[in-house]
Amino acid sequence: MMETPASLRGGVFRIEAEDLGRGFDIYVRLPDGYERSGARYPTVYLTDGDSLFPVLATNHLFLTYDDGLPEAIVVGVAYGGFDPAINLRNIDFQTPGEGVDRAGAAAFQKFLETELIPGVEARYRSDPQRRILFGQSRGGAFVLWSAIHAPDVFWGRIASNPSMTPGLESLLEAPAATDRDDLTLVLTSGTRDRADLQVEAAEWLAAWEARDDRPWALHGVRIEGATHAANATDAYRIGLARMFAGD
Repeated sequence: MMETPASLRGGVFRIEAEDLGRGFDIYVRLPDGYERSGARYPTVYLTDGDSLFPVLATNHLFLTYDDGLPEAIVVGVAYGGFDPAINLRNIDFQTPGEGVDRAGAAAFQKFLETELIPGVEARYRSDPQRRILFGQSRGGAFVLWSAIHAPDVFWGRIASNPSMTPGLESLLEAPAATDRDDLTLVLTSGTRDRADLQVEAAEWLAAWEARDDRPWALHGVRIEGATHAANATDAYRIGLARMFAGD
C-alpha cells in the first residue's frame, strides 16, 4: 500500500454542523516532524477546502524550507465536491447586504467558532493564539466579514481577490470589540483579476485605511500578473510572510 506523501501527512474527519444541518469533510495536514515534537503549531483554516487544501497544504512545506516560515497545521473545510447541491459556498460565504436573499456568513462563522475549531484543537496540538483564516473570491469576502464581526477568533487573515458584491455594506460596518492588539489582515488583489473586483478591493482598502477603529494591522498587496484564482499560492505566501515578519 502506498503511503500518503509526507507533505500531506495528517488526517481527515467528518463533522456534522449542528446548526447548519449538514456536514463537512475536514482535511488536516500536519507539520513535518509533528510526531516527534511536543510543540503547538500555528493553524491555517482554508475555506473552499475541496480546491485549496490540495494546493496550499502541500505548498506550505516549501514555504518552511525556502522562506523560513514556521511550520503549521493546515485545515481544509471541504464540502465533498463542487455540485451546487452539496457545495453551498454561495450561502456560507455570503455577507449580508442589499439584494442578498440568503446570507450565511454569521452561521458559518458560528460553526467555525463553536464546532470546527474546538474539534481541531481537541485532536491536534494547535496553538489557539495563532489561528489563521484564508479565503479566495467569495471566501475572501467571508474572511473580511469575519475580521470585522469576530476579530478575536483568528490571529491572522488572508483575503485573496475577494468578491464583495452583493453584501458590501456589512464589510464596512463598525467592527466588534477586541481584546487583542496583535491581529493582522492581508488583502491581495491580482492585476489580472476582474476589473470590478480590483476596484472593489481598492475602494475597501481605502475606506479602512482612513478609519481609526480597525482592530487589525491592515496590508493591501497588489500581485503583478495574478489572475482571479490561479495565484492563490502567491496570496498565501505573501499573507503568511506579513504575519510572521516579526518572528
